[in-house]
Amino acid sequence: MSISLKEEIKPTIGFQAALQAAGTPNQAGLGGFLPVAVNDNSVIFLDALANINFADRSNYSSIVDTTVKGTTISTSTRLGYRWQNEEDSWMYGLNAGYDSRPMNSGYADSGISVEDGSAFYQQIGFNLEAISSEWKFNAYGLIPVGETTQVLNWNYNGGALLTYGLDTGYWITSNLQANIGAYYQKGDYNKCKGRDEVNNVGLRSSLSYRITDGLDARINGSYDDSYDWRLSAALQYRFGADSAKLPKKQALISTPENRDIRVHDRAFTFSPIGRCRL
Repeated sequence: MSISLKEEIKPTIGFQAALQAAGTPNQAGLGGFLPVAVNDNSVIFLDALANINFADRSNYSSIVDTTVKGTTISTSTRLGYRWQNEEDSWMYGLNAGYDSRPMNSGYADSGISVEDGSAFYQQIGFNLEAISSEWKFNAYGLIPVGETTQVLNWNYNGGALLTYGLDTGYWITSNLQANIGAYYQKGDYNKCKGRDEVNNVGLRSSLSYRITDGLDARINGSYDDSYDWRLSAALQYRFGADSAKLPKKQALISTPENRDIRVHDRAFTFSPIGRCRL
């Protein structure tokens, strides 16, 4: 007997937490997945997150030089559509939405004496997904909007990065997934064009383990010329995720990825006529 998607696709709610990574903060918060419309073979959904952003680890900035202070609240929403092919072997999806990130800045781990500051960043993000019982492909884009580069203190500016990437995942076992991906990142530093501008390609990988229904742990690593090596970990739990009994259906209610606003700082450049702001 076939199982109706309406019996499996239910709302989920829970928590998520992550350690600081390349341009992203230590954070923890709540999130939820809401099916808006469920058809025989597809679902329209809304997924929303709110995270408390905490201070960086001592003398180790997540945005390169200026440490991030606590405590602010960032948000992320995604409206999406997912569907299965006729053979029920692949799930395809697309989603897009708006993200916000207030940020408080503190001391500089470079040893330069600076005052505390603050900034507010926004972006539009999207994901394109293709998932089977063995493989997972995800193309994404993070596009800053509004005032993308802002003054953090007398010596540093901070800019939200334009990022495009592609990740590939493979289920080693039913609970263990390995992922590898590449991304391109660019900072909106036109006013100081050619002066150590962020404009490069990076690599990232991760290992995810499903501890139990709804509970996933993840270790992430990345490298690029702007952030160097970064290692972090994340944890997520969703109440109600076990409503999708079949593994292929679990992808239909999974939380969309790639939603953090990534920030990179850079010192002002001084010249005889004054400082050049990014």
